[in-house]
Amino acid sequence: MEADGRESERRFTADSLLVWRLVPFFASCTFYFLLWLHSQEPSWTSALAKCLPIHFLALFVHNTTPLGPYGQFIRLGLLCSILGDLFITWPDKYLVGMVASALAHLFYLKALGGLPTCRTFLQSVMIIFLLCFGLLQPHLPSHLSLPVVVYAAILCLMLWRALVRGRSAAVSGLFFSISHALRVWTTFVCPLPEGHLMVMVTYYTAQALLALSAVEGRAPQH
Repeated sequence: MEADGRESERRFTADSLLVWRLVPFFASCTFYFLLWLHSQEPSWTSALAKCLPIHFLALFVHNTTPLGPYGQFIRLGLLCSILGDLFITWPDKYLVGMVASALAHLFYLKALGGLPTCRTFLQSVMIIFLLCFGLLQPHLPSHLSLPVVVYAAILCLMLWRALVRGRSAAVSGLFFSISHALRVWTTFVCPLPEGHLMVMVTYYTAQALLALSAVEGRAPQH
């Protein structure tokens, strides 16, 4: 009984420490949503404000996670995400931002590993991918059709591996999929009311959950 009490106390202390270490992330998200979310013109100031939460998540992973490849690859993915967020702010740099974001998801894929395969998840993700791309393809500019299908395929692979891993990684993969679907729909098909707000809320949630997956104490399955 006493041992259980000490274990609960240690767990509460560890969870409290994690929350405190995420304060800069939450504060920078609030800063962005209050000051820059509805900025009409792209600017370096708004772009940097948008990247700041991901920067703090990369620091969180660096300072909090145990040594090992999982945390290292998650951190590299977060750093590439910063570049993607930076470039995607400007319409003429959209393709460069997409490449940087795709590289981020490749690092996430490397962290999540390739085993076990779990074909049920893979088949479900592939069906969703084909349906979504079929709806989107007629609306895409011709020069972006191939990059978008490659990017979407990488994202679907990441979702598959995240679902297999489970826990916060799985929820992160789902939020990533929702965020990117909203972004693409708003950009190329039809602007949604408060579309950018929904994109950024789901995006920051996905990145935060993936960062937290690095401190769950589970060894990645390579």
